[in-house]
Amino acid sequence: MTRLSTAFASANAAGRAALVAFVTAGDPTPAATPAILDALVAGGADVIELGMPFTDPMADGPAIQAANLRSLAARTTTADILAIAKEFRARHPAVPLILMGYANPMLRRGPGWFAGQAAAAGVDGVICVDVPPEEDDALGPALREAGLDLIRLATPTTDVARLPAVLDGASGFIYYVSVAGITGSQQAAQGSIDDAVARLKASTDLPIAVGFGVRTPDQAAQIGRVADGVVVGSAIVELVGQHGAAAPAAVIPYIRSLAEALATARTFA
Repeated sequence: MTRLSTAFASANAAGRAALVAFVTAGDPTPAATPAILDALVAGGADVIELGMPFTDPMADGPAIQAANLRSLAARTTTADILAIAKEFRARHPAVPLILMGYANPMLRRGPGWFAGQAAAAGVDGVICVDVPPEEDDALGPALREAGLDLIRLATPTTDVARLPAVLDGASGFIYYVSVAGITGSQQAAQGSIDDAVARLKASTDLPIAVGFGVRTPDQAAQIGRVADGVVVGSAIVELVGQHGAAAPAAVIPYIRSLAEALATARTFA
């Protein structure tokens, strides 16, 4: 079993959804990111998504866009991100770490270089927002050869005809983007999430993690009753934006509140 499959299986065995937490690498600085990642783990996050800053993050709302700009202003490089990942793996050997971002930073030195460097740093999987399944050859083969999971995105507009393409070659888990929009902007109605998760589960054995617009413990709990994982990003990134390098003190209790909500969500379903 991989670190990712173990994390989801362990959460399921405990009767809860896994908590997937996102922050942007290098925000507010590369030197501050390790302590923020440690705070996510200390609060109870099961899986960490580390965002790769990019100038044009088309799927991201204002909070994560601002985090990208802060990171780039701090001169965060791909080498910095890989070093952060490698150091995280040394401190947290069992916690899955995913790189999430856009094609340009991942492909500019070639997919083989990126996949090999990510694997060597202890990364478990990759989410590339703007490489669709139809263009899998751009990155997918290199990731699989390096032993990395390629985590695909499904959305409210992923219909029955296109879903097989999304699932083909996917691994790790499926990230269900619950709203047809940008991160942090709104939350989908719970009924639509319930229906979407049921539809995806009927088509794949991969865990289904739901994100976009999840902010409160109550929202996380509602989603955690039906999904295998709950993804929280913008709300965490906003804490980093407010507190800067002092963010860990605010991040730990917030993550703990989400983890505690997920721990009891199915008990009261």
